Amino acid sequence: MKQIIVVGNGMVGYKFCEKFVANAESKDFKITVFGEEPRPAYDRVHLSEFFENQDAEALEMAPRSWYEENGIELVTSERVVDISRGKKTITTVSDRVFSYDYLVLATGSAPFVPPIKGVEKKGVFVYRTIEDLEGMLAYAAEIKAEKPSARAAVLGGGLLGLEAGKAVKDMGLEPHIVEFANKLMPRQLDLRSSQVLQLKLESIGLNIHLSKATNQILGDDRITGMEFGEDDVLDVDMLVISAGIRPRDELGKTCGLEMGVRGGIVVDNKMQTSDPNIYAIGEIALYNQMIYGLVAPGYDMAEVAVNQIIGNTEKLMPADIDMSTKLKLIGVDVASFGEPFMPPSKGHSIIFENKTQYLYKRINVSLDGKSLLGGILVGDASDYSMLHQIYLNGMAIPEDPAQLILPATEGGGAFGDVMDLPDEAQICSCESVTKGQICGVIESGEAKDLGDVVSCTKAGTGCGGCKPMVKDLTDATLKSLGIEVKDTICEHFELGRQELYDIIKIKGYRTFNEVIDNHGTGCGCELCKPLVASLMATIHADTANKEYAIQDSNDRFLANIQRNGTYSVVPRVPGGEITPDKLIALGQIAKKYDLYTKVTGGVRIDLFGATLKQLPLIWKELISHGFESGHAYGKSLRTVKTCVGSTWCRYGMDESVSFGIELENRYRGIRAPHKIKGGVSGCIRECAEARGKDFGLIAVDGGWNLYVGGNGGATPRHAELLAEQIDNETVIKYLDRYLMFYMRTAKPLQRTAAWQERLEGGMDYLKEVIIDDKLGIAEDLENEMETLVNKFECEWTQAVNDPEMMKRFNHFVNSEDEDDNLVFVPMREQKMPEPWN
Repeated sequence: MKQIIVVGNGMVGYKFCEKFVANAESKDFKITVFGEEPRPAYDRVHLSEFFENQDAEALEMAPRSWYEENGIELVTSERVVDISRGKKTITTVSDRVFSYDYLVLATGSAPFVPPIKGVEKKGVFVYRTIEDLEGMLAYAAEIKAEKPSARAAVLGGGLLGLEAGKAVKDMGLEPHIVEFANKLMPRQLDLRSSQVLQLKLESIGLNIHLSKATNQILGDDRITGMEFGEDDVLDVDMLVISAGIRPRDELGKTCGLEMGVRGGIVVDNKMQTSDPNIYAIGEIALYNQMIYGLVAPGYDMAEVAVNQIIGNTEKLMPADIDMSTKLKLIGVDVASFGEPFMPPSKGHSIIFENKTQYLYKRINVSLDGKSLLGGILVGDASDYSMLHQIYLNGMAIPEDPAQLILPATEGGGAFGDVMDLPDEAQICSCESVTKGQICGVIESGEAKDLGDVVSCTKAGTGCGGCKPMVKDLTDATLKSLGIEVKDTICEHFELGRQELYDIIKIKGYRTFNEVIDNHGTGCGCELCKPLVASLMATIHADTANKEYAIQDSNDRFLANIQRNGTYSVVPRVPGGEITPDKLIALGQIAKKYDLYTKVTGGVRIDLFGATLKQLPLIWKELISHGFESGHAYGKSLRTVKTCVGSTWCRYGMDESVSFGIELENRYRGIRAPHKIKGGVSGCIRECAEARGKDFGLIAVDGGWNLYVGGNGGATPRHAELLAEQIDNETVIKYLDRYLMFYMRTAKPLQRTAAWQERLEGGMDYLKEVIIDDKLGIAEDLENEMETLVNKFECEWTQAVNDPEMMKRFNHFVNSEDEDDNLVFVPMREQKMPEPWN
């Protein structure tokens, strides 16, 4: 039996083992794997998830028992220090010697630590292994005990650097990202997309410092700061270095293998080194004069090496490696594919940018406008999978390529269908799974749902970027076979949103644990927890002050957090109508607490810059003047915008202000899948922009025209006409039915426009349900809405009158101190946060 030794037990080393044991010819070989770390291979791509539960086993690619079951000897905590090519042996750090017939080097890479003076000080970490993360957690706890407002910097604004920034933020440290280049993610993004990403990251509390060259680390025995220039210093208490990687190629050097000038072991398209008995895969392999740091090429290398060793010499690495990638970076979609940077001599670039929504989309097309060559997506990468497939398969693109990325209202829209892809289209690059394989396991009966598809093909088990397209293909194939497709919430519930709504309503559940214990599995996740909370808030008409109804930090503190860590205060001003006394009170309160003041497009007055501790004090005064929560932070009704109507306007055909106030007061506080906005215009001149709202009314001869399903934002939609020339009573009846039907059946975080667009039967079906009562549920919908209306309570009134609730409005859990890191500057006679560059 021939002996294979694998040096390195990372993701690529494990993948070599997995692909080897899956091969029938593997019975003639014995595999021994050496890993330096004390545990089996784990998923380094999702390393930052360790901060959430600190469960190392949850990240394992396979348990130790898997190696034993497959006849693989796994040796952990043992470093290989020497290779004797003549004797075909390796020697470990404990002087143990092992013989091989084939040697596979998969030692990966090590973090690059720049030669900065003071980098050896205590409190300086790299971001590479679970042990690194455990050290960071322990040190963070230590410095926070001494200084609750401690700061941490991350050196490097690339992929891992930004993940590290989120990690230190989650540890309760003030995060700072320090990048040498003039933009974030310099290898993946152009300047404009990087600026959009920077805006988004700053909005969630990361401080970005660009074009900074670190001269030295300050402090005696432990870090106290970073010095960039004579008078340019950043005070920090911890530093995480994520400045790139270097191949762990020292074994190749010492045993005389051919090396690259800048490192890496040279390999050919068989993954063979200059010694035909030694293979190199992953981040130590220099192929095409490049080191590939992505998972997918590493897995391909592992498969090629397996095939070469067992004698399938036809399996070779392709000449061109696709470096396209999609990831969710700190909750932000970022993707690039093909050629993200396009010289003008080779093609044209089409760009869509909306900084207010943190969106940037760029596609590069050939000079003749017929081929898609690459692109960059920031903020919304929902189109990535299809764009990537169009690029990979050379598919035709629209005559106007801008349709691929523009919102529907600007001439864009969905292009192409997953079922139009050729069978050989590679859907999962990490596991080399094609469309034909995915569809094939369903058509053969081997797979009956998405879980089966993943189990049979392993599609989506790598980086996870292909999951949306795998699901789309699974659903489309099942439907083509006449099989019903259930739209489940997440892996913890085999139920859809509507089914869960009905169960909670009938059973009367009041806590998340009751729901998951009786109808789910596991502990829940970021998808199902807020969904269940929203459903129970809708069904029971409870507020976000109830523990189970808290969905995120905005709901918890009943305010929108701003980019500098302060909060906004937005009292309700129904219909935009406000008395002089209330207007004066707002001004006096804003002046007292030194708040930035702005009239919004939704005819309300926003007060910005309140600290967490100030929030209940401000609201106590507002409530005393007759104000109530405006729910600007919630997935609920925001505003009903009105014009001045027939009371003042010479064109007005009805009293829009009074009706707008009535509607806003009726639907205030109701929890929904997404935020809701309304508008009431007194005539067809549309001064309240009613057709850009989730529901809108326009006064005409004979009553009101009711429009539904419009919204602004990243993908604006005009509302569609539901009913014409109806009176006030009928408007309310139809709106009660419409909103409750939406709240019952929409997906989580789905706006009315998107829900309406995907409703089978479209507007005709909606009219049948709402107006004609086709389903016989109209009375139920009206009664449910009436219950919500009658049970309304102001959340802020609850909070300021409850001592227990008031305890949560402190900056620090163990101190009454204020946050002294907030910095403001004067601008246009008001207090503003420091501007971003």
